[in-house]
Amino acid sequence: MDEKVLSEVKKCVEVLRAGGVILYPTDTIWGVGCDATNSEAVKRIFEIKQRADSKSMIALVDTYARMEAYVEDVPDMAWDLIEVAEKPLTIIYPKGRNLAPAMLAEDGSVGIRITEETFSKALCAAFRRPIVSTSANFSGCPAPAFFREIDTKLCNMVDYVVDFRRGDTVKKQPSSIIKLEKNGTFVLIRE
Repeated sequence: MDEKVLSEVKKCVEVLRAGGVILYPTDTIWGVGCDATNSEAVKRIFEIKQRADSKSMIALVDTYARMEAYVEDVPDMAWDLIEVAEKPLTIIYPKGRNLAPAMLAEDGSVGIRITEETFSKALCAAFRRPIVSTSANFSGCPAPAFFREIDTKLCNMVDYVVDFRRGDTVKKQPSSIIKLEKNGTFVLIRE
């Protein structure tokens, strides 16, 4: 990994550890993120996005082992789905744990994605905790496909904007989302 990426990761980790909010490139689209275990930071993202706090957000992690610390039970079906996924896959697990309460849906479920993209994976590995990943837009507005489409007002509301991958020209897509049910079935939320 080059020095510029390492420097950006280091800056982000400092901001996240201080309870701050970042704007960063992920394995899908640009995201607004914070420490998913910090209730105040998570609350701030809801405020920045002007999003109802009844709508839970997802978190990114870098490894299967890290994910298991935040999910009460990882069914075998989850491993199978992760293994065959051809694009980034967010799985909503029936019961989350060790996260800010606002990260959990009303039913206690939590959405987590294991990122394989270079920057977000390095960031999650260096931070060693899950990082919120919600689209870099105000609630109700279209999710930006590129950095240049992000509202400058939103950029000014976060504590740090990553300087890496701002010039991307290849459009990234949101992840697929699958919700695992307690009875062992699953529901495709977004393909």
